[in-house]
Amino acid sequence: MSFSSEVKTELAKHLGKSRHCQIAELAALIAFEGRIPAAESENRLLMQKYQLLLAELFHIEEIHTEEEARSVFSTVKMYNDATGEAEPEDTVKGLLIQQSCCKRAYIRGAFLAGGSISDPNKSYHFEIVCRSIPQAGQLRDVINSFDMDAKIVARKKYQVVYLKEGSQIVDILNIMEAHVALMNLENVRILKEMRNSVNRKVNCETANISKTVNAAVKQLADIEYIRETAGLSYLPENLKEMAQLRLEYPDAPLAELGTYLNPPVGKSGVNHRLRRISEMADSLRQQTV
Repeated sequence: MSFSSEVKTELAKHLGKSRHCQIAELAALIAFEGRIPAAESENRLLMQKYQLLLAELFHIEEIHTEEEARSVFSTVKMYNDATGEAEPEDTVKGLLIQQSCCKRAYIRGAFLAGGSISDPNKSYHFEIVCRSIPQAGQLRDVINSFDMDAKIVARKKYQVVYLKEGSQIVDILNIMEAHVALMNLENVRILKEMRNSVNRKVNCETANISKTVNAAVKQLADIEYIRETAGLSYLPENLKEMAQLRLEYPDAPLAELGTYLNPPVGKSGVNHRLRRISEMADSLRQQTV
């Protein structure tokens, strides 16, 4: 089961505590589906939630009569009393989503009807496909009322409201009250951050080792050049001692080399002496050109 399906499965079973929240979610299901969800709908979880709301609000399993249809559409403010006809709309009446809890329910219904979330092991992406610009605008505004940063992008004939950052996807799961999915996502985020931290540390240590090895190879090459061309006696006594130690301990780090000197010298002192040896080797090379 995909992560998106896990979230929808959890939300399909969730029932708002208040009647007004249940109405807001039902209105979102109808608005984003563009009609009363049909029994033959491929969106099984949407149908599950729709039937749950029908049972809770109207004590029926599905609509059989015009009176039942009128009752449903009237409840979600999509019935025209003047014409006596149902008028499904892309947007939900503002009266239904005034309270924070009702906004949560509205987003929940919109996601069940047209939403998806990418696998958090691969990337962070949350989106809900909308049927029109007004619908997308309303959804974006409702999401952003929770201090989010939802955006809209056109995709073929649809408008898509989306979130990209992992922290915002955690927040939207919390807003929709998908708490199990939220914990699963947080676990994935923690593991990813730990892996990235370990990889950064390993890469840093590898780079430092490589830098140390390259420096040691250069130091040995410089000392060997001086020994072969002018002899180590060419060096001042303190540098000669340093050169002999480096030849004797080619793999030793600078701090360790310093302990072999008499008196001992710190890492910076060792580095300074080796750098002077390198400069003298370069000077000899220039003289032979």
